[in-house]
Amino acid sequence: MGAAARLLVVEDEPAVARGLRDAFVFKGYEVEVATDGDAALETARRGGFDAILLDIMLPRRSGFDVLKTLRAEGNVTPTIMLPARGEEEDRVRGLMSGADDYVVKPFSITELVARVEANLRRREMDRKPPERLSFDTVQVDLDRQVVYRDGESEELPSRETALLTYLIRHRDRVVSRTELLEKVWEYPNASGVETRTVDNYVVRLRQKVEPDPQVPRVVITVRGAGYRFGWEEAE
Repeated sequence: MGAAARLLVVEDEPAVARGLRDAFVFKGYEVEVATDGDAALETARRGGFDAILLDIMLPRRSGFDVLKTLRAEGNVTPTIMLPARGEEEDRVRGLMSGADDYVVKPFSITELVARVEANLRRREMDRKPPERLSFDTVQVDLDRQVVYRDGESEELPSRETALLTYLIRHRDRVVSRTELLEKVWEYPNASGVETRTVDNYVVRLRQKVEPDPQVPRVVITVRGAGYRFGWEEAE
């Protein structure tokens, strides 16, 4: 079983926020709550969320402002906005600001859960890596877990395959070591785990998939932040 999906709930009404958190935790999600626009922006910037539920009317900064800022910064986390019933202008404005979907208040929790899960499935399909990749003289068959280099083949171990696959699926952003430990290694809470584990696996992965492991172009280190898949930018 994979690691639980992480959800950011942005809602300033305590009872609504608590209800959303409890409902999604019951469904197996990890949930973090932000109660104003500034906190939402700061929390979302930390990354690692699979989806965001975003209220519109928030203290300090509106949901529209939060979403526009995140999208301008390159954050493409699936976001479902929660407009009030009858506010068609808010729904249109939210979609034009970059929202993936909306569910009108008052909403059915069952419908909201279904919408979140549908968006996650769609994003997963959009990000599914091709079965075979080519990095100059190196070819990687993710399905067979084999690397081909200079006419020779070498097994790509399961953990290294999962690491590369995760970076490709999240190629639009930097992925922290903690997130990799939680999502690839499936540690339930990796904040206190030694992150050199990730670094050591990255070194092994580079030896196999990088055309020149001394000058990484596939798995890029972002100092102080983590790693990102960089081949598209390198080409």
